[in-house]
Amino acid sequence: MAVLLAFLGFICGWGLSFSSFSAALKAMLSALLARFFIPVVIIYNMVFYQAGSLSLMLFSFVVAVALFYLFRCTLKDPLRALCVSYVNLAWLGFPLALALFGESVSAAMVALYIGGSLFGNIWAITAVSTKVQPLPSVIKKVALSPPVLALAIALICRSFGLQHLQQHHGLDLLYSAAKVGMSLTGMCVLGIWLAHTKVATRDLWQSSKIFLIKIPLGLIICGLSYSLMPIAHIERAIGVMFLLFCLPPAANIVALETHYHGTGISAKYIASGTIVSCVVIALYALSLQLYSAF
Repeated sequence: MAVLLAFLGFICGWGLSFSSFSAALKAMLSALLARFFIPVVIIYNMVFYQAGSLSLMLFSFVVAVALFYLFRCTLKDPLRALCVSYVNLAWLGFPLALALFGESVSAAMVALYIGGSLFGNIWAITAVSTKVQPLPSVIKKVALSPPVLALAIALICRSFGLQHLQQHHGLDLLYSAAKVGMSLTGMCVLGIWLAHTKVATRDLWQSSKIFLIKIPLGLIICGLSYSLMPIAHIERAIGVMFLLFCLPPAANIVALETHYHGTGISAKYIASGTIVSCVVIALYALSLQLYSAF
């Protein structure tokens, strides 16, 4: 069902991309995803907390920071390094994780998303801006970001003992609806985005080379984490932990670059990275199917 929902959302997005209102629709769906569906999923999972979530948040954050400085040193380009480390966990990561692994990974994806989002909200502004951002401005932006606000709401709900409710069918229905909406809107935005993507062969080759580095790094880091990190139920989360290394750059990087730097160079990095990422994730999905078959 999750695979069908993701595919349906993608096809709908691709078809709607040729309409006159596709740009407005993409903006509306992106806002709905980031400001409603994902916060609802975060609040639910944090209220009915699952062991290991804090460790996964830390994993996602530390991996993003490490990748940023590694590629900043090698590529000598903070914007390109940001495109490598700040990945699209919102409208692509969530739907694909649900499609590949089912609803059981929701809590793990929420934790990984929060860690990645915290990194993005802190590092993205400094990476795309030519001016040093004042600390109060950065703190304010992070504090008002949807995932942090969702965490605050979850903490308030837990302080009132909402996690001890014996009957919460209404919340369960809202949570299920949010996950369906998340898959449909996320993949719809992807379809609209890719339908108008134009990239050169050189861009695709450069993105492919980056993934040829990221994938082995992901295998090593996830292997070490599986063996050494005391994460509860890591055997259920390891698949989505590796998915972090397969995802493309976050789409909002180009908006931040345009706002702070007045350029849109990252658009081609995002577009080519998304195309290559789709191929990488398809191969990952195939390997999972082959593994389960044996």
